[in-house]
Amino acid sequence: MKKSYAFKFLFVAFIGINIPLIGILFFVLYAKNNISPDSILVFALIMTLMATLITLLILNRLIKPIQLASKSLNEYRSERIMSQLPTQYKDEAGLLMCNIQELIYETENFIIEKQDLIYMLSHDLKNFAGNPHGLAELIINEHPSESVKDLAELICQSTDLQFRYIENFINLLKEQDHILNVNQEAKTIVLSAILPFITEQVEQRLADKNIKLDLDVAVSEAKLKIDEGLLIQVLVNLVSNAIKFSYFDSTIKIRIFKEGNNLVITVSDNGMGFNPDQIDELFRKFTKMGKLGTANETSTGIGLYLCKKIVEKSGGKLTAASKGKNKGAEFEIVFAG
Repeated sequence: MKKSYAFKFLFVAFIGINIPLIGILFFVLYAKNNISPDSILVFALIMTLMATLITLLILNRLIKPIQLASKSLNEYRSERIMSQLPTQYKDEAGLLMCNIQELIYETENFIIEKQDLIYMLSHDLKNFAGNPHGLAELIINEHPSESVKDLAELICQSTDLQFRYIENFINLLKEQDHILNVNQEAKTIVLSAILPFITEQVEQRLADKNIKLDLDVAVSEAKLKIDEGLLIQVLVNLVSNAIKFSYFDSTIKIRIFKEGNNLVITVSDNGMGFNPDQIDELFRKFTKMGKLGTANETSTGIGLYLCKKIVEKSGGKLTAASKGKNKGAEFEIVFAG
C-alpha cells in the first residue's frame, strides 16, 4: 500500500463509503432498546457526515503532493522559480515529484548551457565576420579601381549586417533573462514621473524629423505588476518605432487613461501604417516585416517582440491597429485592474 498511490485513493474511498453502513448495522443489531425510525435516520445522517468529513480530509492530504508538483511546475514555467519538492516518498506521487524536480533542474542547466554556448558562438562569429570586414577596409584604403572598391564596400555592408544581427541576437537573450528575473509583485508607479525619462531618450530623434510628442495623461499613478524600468523601455521602444515610421513635421500622441478598472496606454502616429492582416507578423522576433523608416532608419527586428513579451509577462496585453498603408498606426497596452 505504501508504494501504490492509486490503491490509497481506492482504499480511502471504500472505507468512506462503507463506514455509515457498518455503523448503522452495529447500531441496529446491538442497541438494547427498541429503535425508532427517527433515531436510525439521525444516526445515519451523523455517520454519513462524519465519514464524508474524514474521507475528504484524508483525500486532501493525498492530493497535496499533486498540488505541490503542479505549483512547482507552474512557477518554473511562468516565473522560472526553482522549487524544492519532497522526494522521499516511494509511491507514484513521490515518483512524480522526483521526476518533476529532476526535470526542472535538467531544464535549468540546459538553458544555462545553451545560453553560454550561444554567447560563445556569437563572440566567435563576430570575430569571423570581422576578418573579411577588416580586409575589405584595407582594400578600400589602397585606392583600388572603382569596381574593386564597389565589391569591397559590398563586403563591408554585408559584414555590418552580420554584426548587427549577432548583436540583436545577444540583446534578445539578455533581455529575455532580464524579463524572467524581474519581481512580479504589484507596486505603485507614478506615470507622470516616468514620462520625462521617455521624452529625454527620444528627444534627438524627434528633433531630427521635427516631430511633436503630444502627451495626454489622465491618470497620475497606478499599481502595476511591471518594473518601472521595463515600462519605460516598452514606451521608449513604441515611441521610437512610431518616430521611425512617421513622416517629417508630424505628431505622435501618447495617451494614458482609465477604461473601467483597466489602465490603458496608447502610442499613435500618422505615419506609414501597415495592412491589418500583418498584425501577427509585427510581434515576431526577427520579423520579415522589418523595413526602412521614412528616413531610411533600419530595424532590429526584436523591439516589438520584446515589448509584447514584457507586457504579457507583467499581466498586460499589447495590441496594434492600423487602417492601412499611410494611415498611421496605434499600439495599445492594457493592464487589467
